[in-house]
Amino acid sequence: MIRELEILSDTWPKIGEALGVPHTEEAYRKTRSLLDRVTDEVGENEDHPWASLMETLGSLVDSYEREHAPEPSGNPIAALAYLMDEHGLTQSSLPEVGSQGVVSEVLRGRRQLNIRQVRALGRRFGVSPAVFI
Repeated sequence: MIRELEILSDTWPKIGEALGVPHTEEAYRKTRSLLDRVTDEVGENEDHPWASLMETLGSLVDSYEREHAPEPSGNPIAALAYLMDEHGLTQSSLPEVGSQGVVSEVLRGRRQLNIRQVRALGRRFGVSPAVFI
């Protein structure tokens, strides 16, 4: 264990910059960006060497969001629009829902989300699927 601590003390200053607990919006955005890049690399592969890094980053992002951005509730369309805005997403960047046209119809209230879409959006935004019902 002493050896591991020596190795960690040599590398932690660089790692800690990227993996520190975000206390500011800027630090949160950096951590969220890193999580997005790691998630793109890891995908669904639980055996990927970065899978535990993805989990750690996800926990840091989730903790910050729970404290600083409470879950919207009430209107599912308003909640989706709010979360899209918070994450800087366009209608074209929600494959969980479908094409840009499908997302547009959902946001206009012309189409309702199905259970698959609701679950996928809950996972995407780290909120309860109930937000979109």
